[in-house]
Amino acid sequence: MRAKHKTLGFVLSLGLGLSACGSTPNFVKTDATLGRVVVYRNGVAFFERTATLDGNELRMSVPRDKVDDFLKSLTVRDAETNKSLPISFPRKDAGNSALVEMVVRLPEGASREVVLTYITDSPAWKPSYRIVVNDEGKVQIEGWAIVDNTSGENWNDVLVGVGSSSALSFRYDLWSIRDVHRQTLASKDHFAVAPPQGASTYGGEAPKDGTLITDLSDGDMNMPQTHPGRSVSLEDERAEDDDDVDYAPPAMGGMGNVSATSTRTMDKEVVKKRQAQAQLRKRERDQLQRQFEKNRRQVSSLATKLKTSKSAIVIEGYAGVSESDKDSRALDRANVLRNQLIQEGVAPAQLKVRSAGAVEGRPAGVRLIAEESAAKGEGDADARDARPVGESHFQSGVPMSVQENSSVMVSIVKDATEGEIVYLYDSESSRGNDRFAFKAVRFENPTKNTLEAGPVTVYGKSRFVGEGLTDPIPPEAMAMVPFALDRQLVVERKSDHRDRISKLVKLERGVLTTEVQHLRETKLKIKNRLHEATTVYVRHSVQKGWDLIEAPTNVERLGEAYLFPIKLAAGESKDVLIEEATPMTKTLDLRSRASMEIVQVYLSGKKADKKFAAKMQSLLVLRDTMSEHQLAIDSLRERMGDYRVRMDELHIQIVSLKAVKSGGTLLKHLQNKMKDISDRVQTSTISLVEHQEQLMLARIRFQDAVAEITLKDRMEHEPMPTVGVGG
Repeated sequence: MRAKHKTLGFVLSLGLGLSACGSTPNFVKTDATLGRVVVYRNGVAFFERTATLDGNELRMSVPRDKVDDFLKSLTVRDAETNKSLPISFPRKDAGNSALVEMVVRLPEGASREVVLTYITDSPAWKPSYRIVVNDEGKVQIEGWAIVDNTSGENWNDVLVGVGSSSALSFRYDLWSIRDVHRQTLASKDHFAVAPPQGASTYGGEAPKDGTLITDLSDGDMNMPQTHPGRSVSLEDERAEDDDDVDYAPPAMGGMGNVSATSTRTMDKEVVKKRQAQAQLRKRERDQLQRQFEKNRRQVSSLATKLKTSKSAIVIEGYAGVSESDKDSRALDRANVLRNQLIQEGVAPAQLKVRSAGAVEGRPAGVRLIAEESAAKGEGDADARDARPVGESHFQSGVPMSVQENSSVMVSIVKDATEGEIVYLYDSESSRGNDRFAFKAVRFENPTKNTLEAGPVTVYGKSRFVGEGLTDPIPPEAMAMVPFALDRQLVVERKSDHRDRISKLVKLERGVLTTEVQHLRETKLKIKNRLHEATTVYVRHSVQKGWDLIEAPTNVERLGEAYLFPIKLAAGESKDVLIEEATPMTKTLDLRSRASMEIVQVYLSGKKADKKFAAKMQSLLVLRDTMSEHQLAIDSLRERMGDYRVRMDELHIQIVSLKAVKSGGTLLKHLQNKMKDISDRVQTSTISLVEHQEQLMLARIRFQDAVAEITLKDRMEHEPMPTVGVGG
């Protein structure tokens, strides 16, 4: 037990200093010995005092604004028996006074030695760390706690400690008198009952159990190129171009200048007509493109807003009243927007879809609703940092003195531990870098306490090499603290995404409903420009709703993120592939080239549905035939363009030679060339028309076959397995 002072009563220091005018203090002086102070990170400090009394009463004066914390935490114990002692305090005229007098009455026969403990508000202590690195796979870690004494008294010869935990801290009113107001009951007989208020089923009503975020019509949405509801695609535009038969000039037939002149006149008329048609199509496409960009920016802005929200989002789809299979069409619209938001970075687990069918007076489209239960905090737990808080307690080994309004540094750790210099590639953090890897120190917490978040200064061989900031480090856990950006490890980062069918749901009149794995690839090319080997840790976070299916096999965890260690020799480059997948529901129009490419990838897999593959075989043959004709058409058009350029050159040369009397031989030679090229143009045009006709026939056969192909029974197929990484 600490030194004891005999007195009939004593007062406790609970305040933050004397008042400026020296009148009523917000702390009270005491002769009781302050033996121990422990400052916590949650805004409170623990005080322990001891005293020996001559009488049987212990009087305490407590500042009014501190009385709630005091009553909430005060313990008064007999030092010998460790039994709690009763405390009384008066109410009369105490409500408005600055100090509250409290009395501890000791029972007869009790020891006169008492121990008091309590908490009061206090500034949080602040951690600071130093790490010294050597070349032997060890580092020296030293930690300090900065403690501020603002209690209003000097701490003389006191054991000072610091701690942190997951314990909650709060203020609670224990001083005020609480009267219970009982409810007055009365008869509730109603002689006339009013009807409920009427409401409209539509018209901007508040969503049930949620808050409306936005409302989008079909015109506000961009349908994918594979979707049957897409208004215009590149294939549609090409088909329109193919409908225009290219003009072929007649054979020259030895007509010389007359034929050339007639050819150019007719060419100009045809070209003028084609240019007018092309300009009209271009204006229409430009208008659609502007609307497409506007809608894309709207979805991107919406995704940014949702990524910062903690609410679960319901995407509610609506069908048009004239559409058949309204539930399916409504759900399809909701899935289209969900897929686009996922591609913009919204976590799949945050998004739900549902069909609202068709509502009279409401256009087809979707609306987004923030679920009310999640908005009130139910969903906050998933968004909260899941790293363990842990507990820590560090005590100074010897008593120390800390004057009022001064600070002290308390040693909390000094030890050698496993550690090394590595590199950390972190492109995800707010202060990360997607081009270079950070130099970092990787070390193990040698204590059985959590090391709180704080600044870290790194030294090496008696020199400063950098500084960083650490997150809380659990006991005996590894930590990674970046402290420099020396640009010695260069990273080229590329991202891509694609879809792979995992389950067939329904196929009807060429519209295939599928469940797909939406795959997101991150490809890294890491170049070590150092003249020595090193290790770089690649940090990669996986959002809820995504599964990691391809990644380096060696993996560690850093909070919710993965850490992939990549060893690099001096001057070496390595490629790293990280692939994630999330399920989506997609509707594919089999008349779309992009849709057929997705289907072909599925059919090439070992788990393709045989019934579906048999029905698709003829379509794939027709698709290949169409592709061959289209390639031939493109080649012929390019060749004919070269011919026309050459004919223009010859025409200018022939007109120029007409004014030269001695140019007859050369003129005849050029006219023969003009005739030869004109014959080639005519031959190419005939071939072009034949390919266009064959393409049109193949397209009609393909569309007819697509309309006929139907799998009415729901096709169940197991999704492709997902390979877990790192447990």
